[in-house]
Amino acid sequence: MGTRKGALSLSAIATFTSKTEGPQSNNVDTLQGLFHCLRVLAICLLFSKAMKLRLAAKLLSFPLFLILIASLFLFFSPSLPQDWGDADSWKAPFRAMDLLPLLPRRAAWPVLRSLHSAVDLLPTFVGSASSPENVLEWKGACFYKNTAWMEFHNKSKSQFGGGTLHIKTSEAHSWTCLDLYVFATPYRVTWDYYFLSREHTLDFDEWEGEAEYEYVKNNGVSIFLMESGMLGTLQALWDVFPLFTNTGWGESSNLAFLKKHMGATFEERPQPWISTINVDDIHSGDFLAISKIRGRWGGFETLEKWVTGAYAGHTAVCLRDSEGKLWVGESGHENEKGEDVIAILPWDEWWEFELTKDDSNPHIALLPLHPDIRAKFNNTAAWEFAKSMSDKPYGYHNMIFSWIDTISGNYPPPLDSHVVASVMTMWSNIQPAYAANMWNEALNKRLGTEGLDLPDIIVEAEKSGSSFDELLTIPEQDDWVYSDGKSTSCVAFVLELYKAAGLFDPIASSVQVTEFTIKDAYTLNFFENNSSQLPDWCNKYDNVELPYCQIKGKYRMELPGYNTMQPYPHMNENCPSLPPDYSRTDYC
Repeated sequence: MGTRKGALSLSAIATFTSKTEGPQSNNVDTLQGLFHCLRVLAICLLFSKAMKLRLAAKLLSFPLFLILIASLFLFFSPSLPQDWGDADSWKAPFRAMDLLPLLPRRAAWPVLRSLHSAVDLLPTFVGSASSPENVLEWKGACFYKNTAWMEFHNKSKSQFGGGTLHIKTSEAHSWTCLDLYVFATPYRVTWDYYFLSREHTLDFDEWEGEAEYEYVKNNGVSIFLMESGMLGTLQALWDVFPLFTNTGWGESSNLAFLKKHMGATFEERPQPWISTINVDDIHSGDFLAISKIRGRWGGFETLEKWVTGAYAGHTAVCLRDSEGKLWVGESGHENEKGEDVIAILPWDEWWEFELTKDDSNPHIALLPLHPDIRAKFNNTAAWEFAKSMSDKPYGYHNMIFSWIDTISGNYPPPLDSHVVASVMTMWSNIQPAYAANMWNEALNKRLGTEGLDLPDIIVEAEKSGSSFDELLTIPEQDDWVYSDGKSTSCVAFVLELYKAAGLFDPIASSVQVTEFTIKDAYTLNFFENNSSQLPDWCNKYDNVELPYCQIKGKYRMELPGYNTMQPYPHMNENCPSLPPDYSRTDYC
């Protein structure tokens, strides 16, 4: 461990002293060089303390003392050099945030946790740098004045050459801050960090063929700022990790995230937390809303809820066969091979699994259909659809497209289409098969092309006079067939079954249910609206009257907007969904 931290200190110094190509600032002198080396040591100390590496902290305690002395001297000296940088020299030597990691953990950690969260892992798009004639300017988290431009060259002597991205940073708000950036084209993602006020360079030795060269020439390299900085990003990683852990810590982290970012309350219900159900009261078409709050699916559902505004993360549907036996249809059931597929399970088997084997602590609500809607429900047609989809893969192809309806109205800040594109690019490089399954086929259908990978899709969208962000908003079509068959996510499966059963008639042909989120599903006015008509066992021991039956869970399930939306043509094809209110326009 000690060797590792020593390497960090030396590599950091080497990194910062080696980035001296290109024009230099006027403040390069011996005193400044010494000061910046001390800044490197200060940053190393911040990390060593934050990561609890006590040996490195002890080794750096003397340099920290020198930093404090130098800072006092520089701050109060009446004879500072006239060319001491720009406004940086007159900023406070340290910010309180910069010094928090130096404090004892019990004092610093609650403050850091209150200032940073999992959302801080998301970068903010600041712009694209293309040419010296089109200089990009922005305000950073550390450096308040920044500019960037792209220089094309052919140092590699290749067919299309490469380029150098020039970034000039200035006006830091303190001497110990730094800015962390991600840089992306459709063909690559990289990153760098800066805490010197001067011009920095990022080299692209060789473009990935003509396509990347033309794209960067016309659109530039996308620049993303990690606004929380290095320490904030590390803290955000620390906050993201427990969301996916199958522990009490993970569960409390998911609850805290949803309370903070969605305003969820999670009020505890009176015991017992599991209903004694009379299955005779459950009918074909009754909807099951499920919310998982720990483990792998708990973390995934938490992020899904945040971006869509849904207060449930999974769905299933009840069906009775011709002999009256109760079944559950579910898209997303894990089979013996570990694959997530569409399954039709006997109620007893499904319920037993949720009670004894599902370690995500699922909270489950039964939403009975309204008697008038149930009278329209064509059970034979519903079963035919369910059987036709049984054992098909879960609908990964259209999962994200039910969420993205507009160019800018569906992305919780700092998310936007540029961030989505860069994340897709990263995943396409890491797991090409995963990327093809998640979005490549669906994006090809929107373009009317076949077999294009993500970079080619982005370029083709530009060529067609559109853009990638517009491509993401094109509505999914229920009749699209993918390489592995029709694709339905959990909620799309339930609503396609409703559609087959006649619940969307007479406007079924103008409704694409693959555009619906889980929130869109439970806000449909298909369900019982009279609490007195619910079964006797429904919420029997709860002192709060709910309009649906919560059959499992310690916390009371909330479904804002439940049972309020009358279906209409082209429903949910162009709806915004921004937290914390997730308000939508009429008939979007």
